[in-house]
Amino acid sequence: MLKLAKEVAIAAAYEAGRLAKEKFGTLVRIDEKDEHGDVVTEVDHGAEHIILSKIKAAFPDHRIRSEEIGDNEEQSDWMWLVDPLDGTNNFAVGLPVFAISITLVYVDQPVMAVIYEPMTDRLSAAIAGEGATCNGNPISAGQAAVLKKARVGWIQGHQVQNQPRAVRLRHSIDVEAKRMMRLWAPTLQWCMLARGDLDAIIVYDSEGEDLYSGLLIAKEAGCEIVDFEGRLFNGVNNQPFLIACLPRNREYFIRMVEAGLNQGSGEE
Repeated sequence: MLKLAKEVAIAAAYEAGRLAKEKFGTLVRIDEKDEHGDVVTEVDHGAEHIILSKIKAAFPDHRIRSEEIGDNEEQSDWMWLVDPLDGTNNFAVGLPVFAISITLVYVDQPVMAVIYEPMTDRLSAAIAGEGATCNGNPISAGQAAVLKKARVGWIQGHQVQNQPRAVRLRHSIDVEAKRMMRLWAPTLQWCMLARGDLDAIIVYDSEGEDLYSGLLIAKEAGCEIVDFEGRLFNGVNNQPFLIACLPRNREYFIRMVEAGLNQGSGEE
């Protein structure tokens, strides 16, 4: 079952990715999506149609939750999460930093994930318990030495905007880390973490169709996912506050987050 699901997801991601690459830099229409400045393009809709058609053909009884169309509300223990173009804002302004994200969840546990980067032709994938790969080759987040200055990815939900608590933490990480990265294409940051190109990711209230693909790939590459209090995170959560890193660096990043949240907290 999971092997077939992975094959379907990979085929869908490749086809959707070809569309995105062909259309990159040629958009004639960009629509505002919400009050937070997010946008949607014809490529989002076209890629979504490709992916959903392939999933429905192979698994007609499965539930699907997709970025643009929403939830088909099928009654099933299996749920597909689809972001047909993670990084639409980048795509719309001609920045080649975007990906296709497909996840399969079984009873609230991510069990299969595919992320495809069309511009670099890089496909990351994972099945729970079987490790993670990039273009078919095993990947690992590595065994980094004790950190003095870290490369940290920051991911926040659209609704967070400039909430004081988030701003305080974001600023603290920016000061303390060697680099703080905000790509506005979260799945690419998760793939970087899984390959060892980032040391950690901090997630601040950012749940959506693009979260669990990267989270599963990072876990299968050897990362640990905990909440801000250090409790192991499993399953799904509609309001996640998470730290992802190698197990040996967990306490380092928990302390970093705690210090950031407490900095100047008496002013609120």
